[in-house]
Amino acid sequence: MPNVTDLHHVSVIVADTARSLRFYRDLLGLAVDPSRPDLGYPGAWLNVGTRQIHLLQVPDPDPSPRPMWRPRLPRRERVGAMSRRRVAPQPVHGGRDRHFALWVTDLSKVIAALEAAGIDYRLSRSGRRALFCRDPDGNAVELIETENPIQAREHSR
Repeated sequence: MPNVTDLHHVSVIVADTARSLRFYRDLLGLAVDPSRPDLGYPGAWLNVGTRQIHLLQVPDPDPSPRPMWRPRLPRRERVGAMSRRRVAPQPVHGGRDRHFALWVTDLSKVIAALEAAGIDYRLSRSGRRALFCRDPDGNAVELIETENPIQAREHSR
């Protein structure tokens, strides 16, 4: 049986680390972890409580949208190729896309900062006090309000 106990980090592919830092560090207020080693490509590690978001400035491995096609490949190579054959358009609402969620203590302040920066957002359809927005590279980010981040962490286990 696996012995997974917690989440350590989430990696997000970005096109421009400096531009992404303006969103994650300057707008959302996440601190940069200076202990990131030289990995041979630009990026940054951002602290989120005891977890991290790793910004990776590497080529995006996701395929670009293109018509569906069926390659004639040996059986062992078909699985990966078939998964790359078609890409759905990015949903407008981030809750229907790959995303990660961050706890915040005051969603009103986040909304004000997003609006001041001209960043579009959508309120959660779940009824809870939360929103979805996208970083400069289109990655979906969910921000959920909680009065007590420690209690919220325990609730999410």
